Amino acid sequence: MKDVQGEKDLRNISIDRVGVRSVHYPIFVMDPSRAEESCREQPTVASVSMSVLLPHEYRGTHMSRFIETLEEYHGRISPATLSSITRRLCEKLEASESTLRFDFPYFIRKRAPVSNSESFMRYEVSLEASSRRKEFPSGEDFDMIVGVGVPVQTLCPCSKEISQYGAHNQRAFVSLRVRCSGLVWFEELIRMAEESASAPLFTLLKREDEKYVTEHAYEKPKFVEDVVRDLALLLDSEPRITWYAVSVVSSESIHNHDAFAEIVRDKR
Repeated sequence: MKDVQGEKDLRNISIDRVGVRSVHYPIFVMDPSRAEESCREQPTVASVSMSVLLPHEYRGTHMSRFIETLEEYHGRISPATLSSITRRLCEKLEASESTLRFDFPYFIRKRAPVSNSESFMRYEVSLEASSRRKEFPSGEDFDMIVGVGVPVQTLCPCSKEISQYGAHNQRAFVSLRVRCSGLVWFEELIRMAEESASAPLFTLLKREDEKYVTEHAYEKPKFVEDVVRDLALLLDSEPRITWYAVSVVSSESIHNHDAFAEIVRDKR
């Protein structure tokens, strides 16, 4: 059959990224809370994006080969295998660069602060990887970024200072992406984000827990600027983290807009 994608293109324009996205695929990720169990992994479903650099002389890429590569690693997808997968994408699609991203929900069993009632808390996690083949022997660049999305609570320091009866608070969302020189668990990044906020969120709270969380947030007022700076200090003190990008977005409860703050830092 005629290979239309492989036809020559005469416009002399390369494409930085071409591929597939929103591919829903079951994966397993390591879960430290299951260290004592026979299965030490948490099953989840990822939204997958895969792409390659397309040279100017090619009309198109072979989209089916992305899915074929994913199937080759069925049951073996993890941070440890991302380098192999991105290299395989380069080989299979005859590309010099490839990128891969997994976005998926990650669940942690969380205890309420007073009643100790347990429930699942959902967080958003991402794994981004890229490979670039060099011309030199054994040459290759590999990069991986780990991301977590953490819902938290913030309480306005200004509102607390000027009000007689309380202070306005709201739900905020911390997006954290890091490059690491060693293994850093999702739980560690989530803990840093929650510690930097006025208070963490919980799925299940009894009345005594609600009282504690409300008062805890009141005693720890934070602007989005405070949250992003405190989180940056924690990340600066962690030697395994070499680069980070932090974004905090607050869904303001008394304003018809969001407030946000961002920091990007390369510790190398």
